[in-house]
Amino acid sequence: MAREKIFRFKQFAVINDLTAMKVGTDGVLLGAWCPVAGARRVLDVGTGCGVIALMIAQRNSSAIIDAIDIDHDAIKEATLNFEASPWPQRLTAIECDFNGMDEAEPYDLIVSNPPYFTDSLPPADDARLLARHTRALTYRQLIDGASRMLGSNGILAMISPTDAETEIIEAATFATLPVRVMTRVLPVEGAAPKRTLWQLSRRDTLSYRENTLTIAHRDGTFTREYIDLTGAFYLKM
Repeated sequence: MAREKIFRFKQFAVINDLTAMKVGTDGVLLGAWCPVAGARRVLDVGTGCGVIALMIAQRNSSAIIDAIDIDHDAIKEATLNFEASPWPQRLTAIECDFNGMDEAEPYDLIVSNPPYFTDSLPPADDARLLARHTRALTYRQLIDGASRMLGSNGILAMISPTDAETEIIEAATFATLPVRVMTRVLPVEGAAPKRTLWQLSRRDTLSYRENTLTIAHRDGTFTREYIDLTGAFYLKM
């Protein structure tokens, strides 16, 4: 079945056609889960069609959000989605390589659904390769860059496959950007976790914690915790 070209949420819709990376569970999880309270300047790295940036704009009525991507078509699409949203004045799509950024004013929150094909074959399509393969942006580069561009209380929030945990913890240690939260995501109750949600920060008031989030029961219905997390966005929740 072909993907819908327009993905509709409760307060906004996104054109989901030009960008290499489509709306998916990973992005929606991160957009609903990342900590937005008190964040005034936010950077969405690898924005694609802009869904995470839009979710943050919905959750935080004061945040000014820069959304960057190296894919020209993604930025065209994100720009259209931002302009059609209720928050166009707070969202800016920028064609930009994160590795080349030199931001004078620090960010309060950097959020990213980063590439994750480190050890598998990259996609054949060039745009999808850039969007998803770590030859474009490694976890180490993302964490090092976030360490440089975050304010003293800033947070990097990201999602990864669980098999990247050792690599990310090592990168966070070298960047002196400590892991504060690890939430392992189970697709179905009783299954092994497939994804990990992360918060990295130098903020001393954040205590370290690990927990889990289960998306669905064995019968395919969503769990209460997943409904509570994403119910403000999905139309049928």
